[in-house]
Parts: sequence; structure tokens; C-alpha cells
Amino acid sequence: MNAYVLTVLSAALAYLAGSIPFGYLMGLTRGVDIRTVGSGNIGATNVFRTLGKKLGVFTFALDVAKGVAAVAVVPQAVWACAGAGAPPLGALVACAAAVMLGHAFPVFLGFKGGKGVATGLGLAIGLAPHSALLGLAVWIVVFGATRYVSVGSVLAALVVGAAPWWLDRPADGGAGWNAVCAAISVLAALVVLKHRSNLARLARGTENRFCFTERQRAERERRRAEREAAERKGA
Repeated sequence: MNAYVLTVLSAALAYLAGSIPFGYLMGLTRGVDIRTVGSGNIGATNVFRTLGKKLGVFTFALDVAKGVAAVAVVPQAVWACAGAGAPPLGALVACAAAVMLGHAFPVFLGFKGGKGVATGLGLAIGLAPHSALLGLAVWIVVFGATRYVSVGSVLAALVVGAAPWWLDRPADGGAGWNAVCAAISVLAALVVLKHRSNLARLARGTENRFCFTERQRAERERRRAEREAAERKGA
């Protein structure tokens, strides 16, 4: 088989891997359709909030793993089975795009999926590990400071989208590296786009902060009640 066929086959497998809805499956283990509770999203954050820390962390780890596997395992396995040597960078780029599209638009859930933060981190680990670690550090710092998962995710996506252009570039310039950087930048933009509802709520001041304590939860509920009372009064 030629490189084009192998690339298409690898991308198809990466898309199917990305389409595995781990958050939805975690919900089924508790008899819950995760799409009907909390934010309705199948990602790790909603699983964490509605089903508990253990399943949330497990979902996050599995979503990261499928991103890593799509670029670091799938194309290599396809090329090895075909006896074609190592896959080219173009095949890795195709698989990166495919796994993200699979997560965001999974065939198994009517093309309605998650926002791609964990899966995007996974593929970044496989393609540009230094940028991925920088993005993760940004997420941790921003989330810790604001308790907004969405703010941390958007800023981390922007960092990961920009950093590979200089942080992970091979010393020899890397033939084809610009295509990898461009792909990561576009996929990071997809993550930001999938957060547009969160950004709208942030602008309105209605985005929920993550709560670590009962006191924080009580404060959040108090503010929500005040906001709803003000809305009723205004109506």
C-alpha cells in the first residue's frame, strides 16, 4: 500500500479512537446518561462534578490516552503492519486532526461530543511534549487562581497552539514541522471554539466556579439565588 492509503487508514482508526466516549461510558457504569446531568458535556469536568472524583480522573486519563495513542501508536502500527517503515509527519498530522474530530464529533453519539481539552493534551504530548507540559502548567496555575475550568482550558489551548512554533522545533528545523505546528494551532482553535458557550457565560458573569469545599458550594448557590431573584425582579 502507498503512503496515501496508509494515511487514510491511520486517520480513520484515529477518528474511531477519538469517538470512544469515555465520559458517557463512565456514566453508564452508574446508570446515568452523562448528557442529561450537569452541563450535559461528556468530558471529564462534568463527570467529576456529577459522578465523583474517581470517575472524573479516570475519564480525563482515558481521554488523554486516546490522544497520545492516535499520534504515537496508531500510525506506527499501521505502517509497521504494512512493512512501510516509519510514518511521515503528514500521517501524524492527519491522525491528530482525526482524533480531535472524533472526540468533538463522535460517530457513536450522533456527532455530539466533548470539547477536546484532554484529548488535545494527549495528542500534544505525542507531537510537541514541551508545549503540552507548558500548557498543562498554565492550566494548573490559572485554574488554581480562578477556579474556572473553562478559563484554564482556553488559556492552555492558546499556549499549546502557539508554543510548538518555537518550543518543540527540531534543531535542524525539521522538514514538515511547520505543518505539525499549523495543525496543532488549528486544533487548539477548535478547543477554544468549543468553549464559546463558557466564554459567553463568563461575559455575563454566570459561569460556575469549581468548588472544592462545602463553603464554596454554599457561596456559589447563594450567588445563583441572588442572580435568579434579580432576574425575576427585572422581569
